[in-house]
Amino acid sequence: MCEAIPLTSIAAERNQKKVTPFIFHDIIIPMNVDFYSLGAAEEVTGSKHVLEIDGASYLIDCGAFQGSREESDRKNRNFGIAVDRVESVILTHGHYDHCGLMPMLVKQGYKGNIYATPATRDIASLIMMDSANIQARDAKYLQKQAQKKGEKFNWTPLYTEKEAIAAVSQTIGVSYNRPMLIGDGVSLEFHDAGHILGSAIAAIKIKKGGKELNILATGDLGRKGKPIIRNPAIPEVAPDYIILESTYGDRRHGSTDDAIAKLAGIAKRTVQNRGKILIPSFAIERTQELVYYFHLLVDDGTIPEVPIFVDSPMATNATTIFQVHPECYSEEIKEAFIKHHKNPFGFNSLHFTTSVQESKALNDHPGPLIIISADGMCEAGRIQHHLMHNIQDPNTTIMTVGYMAENTLGRRIRNREKEVKIHGEWFKVNAQVEEINAFSAHADYFEMLEWLKAMDTSKLKGIFMVHGEKKSQIFLKNYLAENGFPNVEIIKYGKTYELS
Repeated sequence: MCEAIPLTSIAAERNQKKVTPFIFHDIIIPMNVDFYSLGAAEEVTGSKHVLEIDGASYLIDCGAFQGSREESDRKNRNFGIAVDRVESVILTHGHYDHCGLMPMLVKQGYKGNIYATPATRDIASLIMMDSANIQARDAKYLQKQAQKKGEKFNWTPLYTEKEAIAAVSQTIGVSYNRPMLIGDGVSLEFHDAGHILGSAIAAIKIKKGGKELNILATGDLGRKGKPIIRNPAIPEVAPDYIILESTYGDRRHGSTDDAIAKLAGIAKRTVQNRGKILIPSFAIERTQELVYYFHLLVDDGTIPEVPIFVDSPMATNATTIFQVHPECYSEEIKEAFIKHHKNPFGFNSLHFTTSVQESKALNDHPGPLIIISADGMCEAGRIQHHLMHNIQDPNTTIMTVGYMAENTLGRRIRNREKEVKIHGEWFKVNAQVEEINAFSAHADYFEMLEWLKAMDTSKLKGIFMVHGEKKSQIFLKNYLAENGFPNVEIIKYGKTYELS
């Protein structure tokens, strides 16, 4: 995992010595365009990428790093770019690792526009406000703990609700397929990325000096055939460069049908053992998708009506956001809502907890029982308390359904370590651990190649690979080279790649 490089060293390198140009063909573009990354370079979280066009910086995503508390805090405070250099911000979607530092950008004085789809604007607002609240609570808790121990305490939140609200107020909603000028000779058009509600592939067109350069930034690229949202779009523009995510660059996902069958099998086993299923889940997209699948399984009689609790205030609020953005729905979900007036996100055996008291009561609730709770990587939130009460019970099943970053509690559980530490205490992992990758919202290596081959790549000079661990990226680079895309660069943190 890349270590953070101070802004001063990056700036010094850029100003004092010429960086070797990154030119895939003997074609010179008559404009000065550089690309560099300040996050999610040879790692998965904390996306912050910069296009520098004739001296103006365009920030693609402004995400927070997620991992262990100490490492996350250190990396998130090292912002990496002076805000007076930022012309515009392009936000591809509302996940915390893509939007989580926008309030910090505003706190440091950024007054410009942030461009996002309307659904992303709403989801990012929810994510940023929740983060500000969590940080405020953490500050109070940690201060009390330090006082008890007689220790000095000087930790402060990255930002407050005030900065989160300011970031939302600076966000301009741009619908899919509606080109918008965002700078001198620079236009932006969003295409559906099929990752989460409102997620977008950013098509950036630069027209200067009678010449044109087209860049596609995938954000997080989704998958075909997912419930609720549409398939990833195939932009009609022929790109010169693609900034491509690589989260699952070395993985093939199982089929959705197999995943649903496995989900049903785990639910049946839980009923038989009168146990509990704990599902650490991201509050946005994954939770709604799981609710939808459980709804189908109950409706067709595959599983009995097991009580299902969504124990995440954010997930409850996010589900409301889903209901007000039908422009992002797949045809199947549109039909359920509009033609049949059914709510795919709610049914009789489903319950949403709101208070802390309701959440605590679940620990005494007899099985069988299913609890879907945030945080998806088990690093914070109510899921930690459910794990503390149930991880040593062999009748409990912990089911992971998404990406777990290195050095997180979720990754250690997924790796089936014998003991894990939660809130400073060690717990034996006696619970059964199951993994279902088919619910991932990220394209795997085969799906990424399929997406690339579906578009016009006749002008493609190269691919910049971001948002992936080193092992995944090396595999994907070799795989793409074997399948007709040899010009792939694995982006290094802070290194500048010159396109002109």
